[in-house]
Amino acid sequence: MDMGGMKMPATPATKLKPRASGKTKARLRTVGPTRSRAAAQPTKHMNKASATAAPAAKGNHMPSMDHGSMNGIDLKAMRGMDMSAGTKSMPGMDMTGDAKAMPGMAMPASSGAMPAMTTPGNTSGMTKSGTDLPAGSAPAPAPPMANYADRIFPFLEMRRSRDAMMQESGAQKLAFVMFNLAEYQPRGNGDGFRWDGQAWYGGDIHRLALKTEGEGKFRDGVETAELQALYSRAIDPYFNLQVGVRQDLGKGPRRTYATIGFEGLAPYMFEVEGALFLSNKGDLLGRLGGYFDQRITQRLILQPRIELNLAARDVRENRIGAGLSNAELGLRLRYEITRQFAPYVGVSWDRKVGATARFARAAGEDATNSGVVAGVRIWF
Repeated sequence: MDMGGMKMPATPATKLKPRASGKTKARLRTVGPTRSRAAAQPTKHMNKASATAAPAAKGNHMPSMDHGSMNGIDLKAMRGMDMSAGTKSMPGMDMTGDAKAMPGMAMPASSGAMPAMTTPGNTSGMTKSGTDLPAGSAPAPAPPMANYADRIFPFLEMRRSRDAMMQESGAQKLAFVMFNLAEYQPRGNGDGFRWDGQAWYGGDIHRLALKTEGEGKFRDGVETAELQALYSRAIDPYFNLQVGVRQDLGKGPRRTYATIGFEGLAPYMFEVEGALFLSNKGDLLGRLGGYFDQRITQRLILQPRIELNLAARDVRENRIGAGLSNAELGLRLRYEITRQFAPYVGVSWDRKVGATARFARAAGEDATNSGVVAGVRIWF
């Protein structure tokens, strides 16, 4: 029998002869061709030429099995066959001969095993691919060109589109105005008011900034005030360096100062700022302040605030003493009706120290002022 290019030893198959009568035993009649003794011996090697030249079964189908027979061969008779002589093993089958031709597969005449697919340095018998391959020396592929879409779309349209994207992603010019303090201060010697605000226009890196602060009394008007015009430049993601001029307003002497300072967001979300002021009279002043917004709820915020003013020498015209001239502490609780509009109430304590306190007492003023304040914080 040919089974996919393999010849099997012929074994006589038997067929039951019809019974002559109910008592007569069935006699067996041999069917199929008669084989020689040499062909019937299972230990003979298969002929190599016939093993490789024998055509495969049509469609590579296995012969049909019907009730223990396979094309007239008794499968039960094959159970005891010894095919170990010259055998190379396939899983679940022993075959004889040096060449084992399976349907659609040619195998080496000297070996019955499938040759291993290997690459240099591969000892596992498995095919390597991807990053498992050994390092090569071929040149790297050329990187893609910048603005690759220009190969498909019109150049001018793509440039206009890129400019619009950069404008929307950080190159915009914005404006901002905020009054952090705009409050009423009830006092024993006359109710007063105070403001502290800033505005700026520009982008993420370069800005023009305006700052103002001052205080006064309702019956006397503005007592002290200042206005700063500054160029602000970002020096890192959280801090800006500022340079410009400051002009004093109010009842005291009008002084003009060259200004250099900074402002930004310190660790733990503290808003801080500081500046040095050199007047046209050679007076050097300094200021350092900051505040922190502690959210109690999404709309209720508690803001502690501190401001310190210093001077390098006495400035009698402005009643400012050398060293620490005054310190202010405040605590304000605001409620954000909207993010842009938040009324607040709080307490404020202001203390003049050193020579500044002496100048204030000589002018009939108190060195310490404290009280309840109420105001509104707005920005747009």
